[in-house]
Amino acid sequence: NVQAPLDSEASPETAGAAAETQADDDQPTATSIATQNITDLRKALLAAAMSLRDIRYVRGGHNPSTGFDCSGFVRYVFAHAVGMQLPTNSAAQFLAGLKVKRADMKPGDLVFFRTSGKHRVSHVGIYISDGRFIHSPTTGKSVEISSLETGYWAKRFVGAKRPEAMAMAAHNG
Repeated sequence: NVQAPLDSEASPETAGAAAETQADDDQPTATSIATQNITDLRKALLAAAMSLRDIRYVRGGHNPSTGFDCSGFVRYVFAHAVGMQLPTNSAAQFLAGLKVKRADMKPGDLVFFRTSGKHRVSHVGIYISDGRFIHSPTTGKSVEISSLETGYWAKRFVGAKRPEAMAMAAHNG
């Protein structure tokens, strides 16, 4: 291994490259690797979700060629972006995740709503950041970005959950 000098004036890129060329006993910590991995997972999720914008809503839909409903969209994104299997409907997805406070939501967390009555979770989307989420909203619409602050969504917001595998990856970091 070539050992690159590390000096205080090295740029972050240079320092990162230098750190990668150091001897094996000087590898990044498990914590820094896990933190990078969860960041990469979140980026992959959002990139996959964004690539599906404008795919039309279809009740029961679960792939881009035919269209998506809300839970089919979320399931497809998680399966194809990071290989994570989620339950098939929004209510089951809500039960499967670990609760996240609104102030602690991170990109890739799931946001849930009651859109058909007061008692049942009936809609899900993927949190992006800054109060925005991406979802497949309803008949006649396509996958789009909406705001949690908008009246309709604000009134129906139930909470946020972090899929357990994501929470485990983040916890290990």
